[in-house]
Amino acid sequence: MTEDIVRAFGFLCLGTRMKRIGERLQADTQRIMEEMGVGIAPGQYPLLAAIDRLGPLTVGELAEAIGISQPGVTRSIGQLKQLGLLCADASPGDQRRKVMSLSPQGRALIEMSKAQVWPRIESAVIDLCGGLDGPLLDQLAAIEDGLAVLSLERRIDDTKGERTPQ
Repeated sequence: MTEDIVRAFGFLCLGTRMKRIGERLQADTQRIMEEMGVGIAPGQYPLLAAIDRLGPLTVGELAEAIGISQPGVTRSIGQLKQLGLLCADASPGDQRRKVMSLSPQGRALIEMSKAQVWPRIESAVIDLCGGLDGPLLDQLAAIEDGLAVLSLERRIDDTKGERTPQ
């Protein structure tokens, strides 16, 4: 087997390593969501969750709330509006600004997600990270090794949404 150069370089490749872990977690989450019939990307959930928690928000407020760029938020908003999950209304104080809110379909998705999807994904991530202790690089190695052994989707008991025993 080829040496894992990103892991071998330690802190020098920390950003790459975290991105790799993030991409793996996102891919596993996407498969879980597809199995549950959720028709959005995992990266779009924070937008819906921010609006659910904070109420209607502008693009700038959404970008600030979830810590990504305005162009990224604008792209996601467009996709979520096409899916019928968001509504855009003119801001009461400034007709040029649009305020995003959940549509009835978006509200239904959030309520179902809170009850069924999010607890399952959170449980799988807790299972993956629950035993972590010690230096950061060792923890990252444990996360990578844990994902190699058992993906997030396999950490979920499909019938109960509970952690699968290891």
